[in-house]
Amino acid sequence: MPELPEAEVVARRLRERIVGARIRDCWVGRRDIVREGYSTLSWYRGACIAAVERKGKSVVLTCTREGETRYLVAELGMTGLLLFRLHAPTFAKHVHVRVMLEGGKEPELLYWNPRRFGRMSLLDRAGLDRYVARRFGCDPLTVSWEEFRNLLQTRRGRLKALLMHQQVIAGIGNIYANEILYRARLHPAKQANRLSEPSRRRLYDVMRQVLAEAIEAGGSSVRDFFAPDGSEGRYKKQHLVYGKEGQPCPSGCGKTIRRMVETSQRSSFYCPGCQKKGAA
Repeated sequence: MPELPEAEVVARRLRERIVGARIRDCWVGRRDIVREGYSTLSWYRGACIAAVERKGKSVVLTCTREGETRYLVAELGMTGLLLFRLHAPTFAKHVHVRVMLEGGKEPELLYWNPRRFGRMSLLDRAGLDRYVARRFGCDPLTVSWEEFRNLLQTRRGRLKALLMHQQVIAGIGNIYANEILYRARLHPAKQANRLSEPSRRRLYDVMRQVLAEAIEAGGSSVRDFFAPDGSEGRYKKQHLVYGKEGQPCPSGCGKTIRRMVETSQRSSFYCPGCQKKGAA
């Protein structure tokens, strides 16, 4: 469930609490939870956490030791969480990685992931570059208007599927794609390359606004998301269409929110009055 806003919230909370701390030890409970670089695990013992950033839906810890830099990458996947020890979840069996810290504000960072759709990777600079290039397209918070417009003009296919295509636009999942398209008044099945210029610009502006508002609210705790300090995201209270099937459209148009099941088994929530498929 965690999408770009949730991953950004995690990165910011970690940045506040663990940058400058030293990794005393690192325990991995499942060998298969480390996608790449398991043989380099011992290098991280004694390394300093120099920075924390987000790439798509992943969180990257930059670690330095004796003039060398390596990266610890945590994929949040569908149910992955990075939590401080005092806010550890009830089911300890799902804690697959423990990073013991010293010299910072937190004694331990846990990687908790019951469904294990996410993994961790231990990478050098070249490995990180390959990881990012293989998995992530442009970032919706930093992509320029010109780049976004060109992307829409040259891509065929349904608009919602494009928004959620991680190798094209990184970080947007089902929740925020629904909210963005509703506020932009665009039907989920509209062809991306057939949008008018005003519609493209509206989509660009709304996309950035929705994501920024969600980050400010701490993300959306729809199912299992919690920030590292155990706090829940408040943006769920601001959802206008996601999970609102059968409820009146918030715009007051007189229609009710519908749910459309896609071939991927994801659900699209939309207003048939405000988001007409034939409209540009």
